[in-house]
Amino acid sequence: MIVVGVDSSRAALEAAAWAAREAGLRDVPLLVAHAMPRWAYEGGTDRYAEVAAWMRDGGRAVLAAAEERVRLERPGISVTTTFLPDDPRTALIDAAKDADLLVVGSHGIGGFRGMLVGSVAYGVAGHAACDVVVVREAPPSSCPEIVAGVDGSPASGRVLEFALTEARLRGARLRVVTVIPEGFPPAETDEPHPADATLAERHPDVPVIEEIAHGHPVEVLRQAADGADLLVVGSHGHRAFAGMLLGSVSHELLHHAPCPLAVVRNAG
Repeated sequence: MIVVGVDSSRAALEAAAWAAREAGLRDVPLLVAHAMPRWAYEGGTDRYAEVAAWMRDGGRAVLAAAEERVRLERPGISVTTTFLPDDPRTALIDAAKDADLLVVGSHGIGGFRGMLVGSVAYGVAGHAACDVVVVREAPPSSCPEIVAGVDGSPASGRVLEFALTEARLRGARLRVVTVIPEGFPPAETDEPHPADATLAERHPDVPVIEEIAHGHPVEVLRQAADGADLLVVGSHGHRAFAGMLLGSVSHELLHHAPCPLAVVRNAG
């Protein structure tokens, strides 16, 4: 199952459309969810009953618009809609605890002018138990391509597996970019190279381009993903600090990725 969180923003409709296409590619059901305060969901007190009713009417309109967009994108997929009575971040994380993927827009109606990514997108990318895709509207690619950013850490295997699967589903090529920050030697690891042949053998129909780049990981990956269909990174890399919800690279790419960004959870 794929879960997509929506509100009345344009970004949410783009996220719903992306999630619909992904559900069609994966042949899985799609849950379209809209969060609202619990007091509004439950009807409110006498003093606020009218406001609560107005919010529920607005929520129903949001879900109807998102469902319409989904059915236009992929008419044949299984779609359900639901209200989530809680803070959007908490509610979506809970709704997606057994999901394959959680999808959100890069901004919502609660974003502040000048912010590059909304608080909901940042919150779910840092806490969700499943992989997360943050959708930013981008022009269509002239040559379908998935870009995977890897660094040789244990998490890189999952990043590559996710990216290979996405490339195969789309009939796209995969560009694997191994980034070595300037001033740092390649990190020692007992894990195989992320572009391990056994993974490629499982998807022999996917054209793979491998690159090694030196520089700031965010800038390298931002440039590599310009015009791509999807950029895939791990939630943490080699140099993540204990207790951080997201590694510095995935955190920065939430703000600066030029295309939809998949944040793949570390194993365990």
